[in-house]
Amino acid sequence: MTDAKTGATGPLTGYRVLELSSTIAGPVCARLFADFGAEVIKIEPPEGDPARNMGLQDEGESLYCASMLRNKSTVCIDLKTEKGRALVHELAQSADFLIENFRPGTLERLGLGYDELSRDNPGLIMVRISGYGQDGPYSHLPGYGAICEAIAGVRHLTGDPDRPPARVALAVTDYLTAVYAAFGAMLALEQRHRSGKGQVVDAALYEAAFSMMESYVPSFPRLGVIPKRQGPRLMNTAPNSLYPARDDNYVLIAANNDAIFGRLAAAMDHPEWAADTRYATQIERGKRVDEVDAMVEAWTMQHPAADIVAKMHAAGVPVAKVYTIADVFADPHFAARDMLVKVAHPRLGEVVLPGVVPKLSASPGGIREPGHLLGADTDQVLATKLGMSEEEIASLRAAQIIR
Repeated sequence: MTDAKTGATGPLTGYRVLELSSTIAGPVCARLFADFGAEVIKIEPPEGDPARNMGLQDEGESLYCASMLRNKSTVCIDLKTEKGRALVHELAQSADFLIENFRPGTLERLGLGYDELSRDNPGLIMVRISGYGQDGPYSHLPGYGAICEAIAGVRHLTGDPDRPPARVALAVTDYLTAVYAAFGAMLALEQRHRSGKGQVVDAALYEAAFSMMESYVPSFPRLGVIPKRQGPRLMNTAPNSLYPARDDNYVLIAANNDAIFGRLAAAMDHPEWAADTRYATQIERGKRVDEVDAMVEAWTMQHPAADIVAKMHAAGVPVAKVYTIADVFADPHFAARDMLVKVAHPRLGEVVLPGVVPKLSASPGGIREPGHLLGADTDQVLATKLGMSEEEIASLRAAQIIR
């Protein structure tokens, strides 16, 4: 399906999203909607979303926001003013979804809580992203993804066993929460098809992080096991780790079952390992992780990474060189799968953005344009969505209610 006015394509074409969120999790969630055709109107304060100051800048433009705010209209409204809040309330009356990540209770204090908005728009689905959820003893606390990884137990497991807990250099929990929130919104939409009514989707960063602890939750009350940091290894499994190559690169080899280990042993010219009772089964190899890893490392250090990868692929052994971003841009698979998309930019000429995920065979999403400048669509949105005249818009700007 294609929107004749915007050129948007995808299964969410025709739905309208009002985004009242900032930083990462909320904007990424709304970006998922936008990628698949929804009309997303992003509301920012006069100073802009803090995300505009994150990441690397080029000629004063946030390259991160060129992607995270893509396919959206950007409107600047001061919610600290009564008239600004009234404008948002009016925009919400025609929205299918509202995505927000204020601290719980903030929208209620502004008169923009779900009870208030749904009285005029009973079909509204409000997606609420927060650190600790909308209720519970911690709900009032601020929480970023990194903070919530710590309290969920994820940070304790990240890094090498002989080092303090490490930080993943990416906003993993923010992105995971964004996907959970978008999934919850689709469930709520399906329910609305049946009941005609909207509801609240409560997505908490700490719960998204904690969901990754699934394998350890049942074992603690039964066995009292507190898992430890494993570094690059997979617990009780070998070989499954990073191994140094001769050319100072690293490769990750994952021989997670006995059949793969047999192919790996043959590829390394040691087929006898697969028949040795010390290494023949995953359970036995799991008892000798240090020994098995040392055997594999002794072999990988004799070969450059490209040769290791080629030999493992030929043998049917899961392997990957540990890529840098430069390696990604040079790899033909990323290009073939449209994961590096060139998009025209109004100030920078052209930017490359990560592609749309997931791929749909019949109704794929797409990237129409990069993130807009702060407030670029304020006039157009107020005129077309609320029917405001040029004089009314000019009056709001003069009063510093909009930008």
